[in-house]
Amino acid sequence: MKVLNLYACLGGNRLLWENCEVTAVELDPELARMYQERFPNDTVIVADAHQYLLDSINNGVEWDFVWSSPPCPTHSRARFWSSKGGMYDVQYPDMMLWQEIIFMQNFVECKWVVENVIPYYQPLIHPQQEIGKNLFWSNFVITKCAQSESLHMDSQKAREEFHKIDLSDYKGKQSKVKISRNLVHYDTGLHIFNLAQGIHKANNEQQTTLF
Repeated sequence: MKVLNLYACLGGNRLLWENCEVTAVELDPELARMYQERFPNDTVIVADAHQYLLDSINNGVEWDFVWSSPPCPTHSRARFWSSKGGMYDVQYPDMMLWQEIIFMQNFVECKWVVENVIPYYQPLIHPQQEIGKNLFWSNFVITKCAQSESLHMDSQKAREEFHKIDLSDYKGKQSKVKISRNLVHYDTGLHIFNLAQGIHKANNEQQTTLF
């Protein structure tokens, strides 16, 4: 599997993937450095993932699977409620999410998935599936899956232990809390990766219809 992992962060989705050649794109140099340390065999590129996807398709680069996790804060229900409470300035939703879904639907021929949070508004494009706190759009069937859980996940330490990361060495500008909260559950990442390869695990599968 030749995989393009966009907005890679620290590879929460990628943790359990095996037998694949991964190109990870991350804009934050510090996160890119830590991702490379975590996955030394992956190719890590510090770049704008939105532009990198467009350029790769225009240059005829072929992938077997593309995973994209565009920035989620402007779509988040938690951010919306906090803005209502005066904790944050009100912002326009970032339309980059919807641009990528439309682009994938029309120009990406391999298996692909776009992941984001459940938004505070009605999704502009109907999602394929909801798993945990995330919505997924794809060109293949995504089924429900079980997710392992950790107690006291509101603790930063617990989230880092659960996702098997250590942010003590992170020197970038992003909030460590935001980084740990935004990581995709690794069980879900593996489940979708397997489905993209046609590997089905019937005991975890359950179809749902959203909205």
